[in-house]
Amino acid sequence: MYYLQRNPRGTLVRVDTQPFEGMTEESEQTTLEINHWQNHQKALLAGLQKSDLELVRVLEDLIYVLTSKGILSITDLPIAAQNKLSNRSLLRQELDSLENLLNEDEILL
Repeated sequence: MYYLQRNPRGTLVRVDTQPFEGMTEESEQTTLEINHWQNHQKALLAGLQKSDLELVRVLEDLIYVLTSKGILSITDLPIAAQNKLSNRSLLRQELDSLENLLNEDEILL
């Protein structure tokens, strides 16, 4: 069972498997419109998750710039944030080392 909410123009704005306040209709089976809405929501979520990963890198770079210029000290951040940044930095250094080794192997071939 699907519970739907439409805006005044009749466009789906929410689909749920549980009744909710503001629902405007019910459907016992999935329809092309429901499938389209669900696929659109999944695509939006995937895009948001991808941008989250990209934003993490931007924030890491920003923190690096601020700390290297003395504007921010790593100790100004909560311990949990310090640990995460430190762990990511170590992982990035390891990855850079592995990439350098692979590049050296390519040169030798």
